[in-house]
Amino acid sequence: MQSLGSNGRPAGRGPSMRMGTAGMAVMLVVFLVAVVFAANQNDVVGWLVVIVSLGWLLVFSYVVFSLRGAARKATARLEAQGVFGPGGQGPSGQGTVQPAGDRTRDLKLDHSFKIVQVQVGVVREYLGTDEGMVERALETIEITSHNARSMMKGSNEGPVEGTIVD
Repeated sequence: MQSLGSNGRPAGRGPSMRMGTAGMAVMLVVFLVAVVFAANQNDVVGWLVVIVSLGWLLVFSYVVFSLRGAARKATARLEAQGVFGPGGQGPSGQGTVQPAGDRTRDLKLDHSFKIVQVQVGVVREYLGTDEGMVERALETIEITSHNARSMMKGSNEGPVEGTIVD
């Protein structure tokens, strides 16, 4: 397997960087051709074309170099935070920081814990007054905690079915 930066170019040199370089070369050629024609013809319109092409060359140069600088700063900042290691790969060398499945699982677990906290409040509120409500809240806590445990790595149990009381 070939790493991202092993083909002789820097790791961040993708198609957009090559297109920027090619565009810069085209703009430079246009400017030089305009200068040559204006010098040969020696008229005002030719020199106006030179000025316009120089303006476009400067604008294009500013955009390309500012985007390259911003990309380098962003890469350096991400490497400093440990998000990407050298060469643009993640800390584990896989090229990703955190899989989307892990983020979704963490959000589901967070929601499960919030449900448990709410149901603990219900148990405290109705303890001694409404046995049915306490039983439903305890059943909801049991179902939610079992489902949360099944989402964690290493657990092969399926989700528990039942009625969840909000």
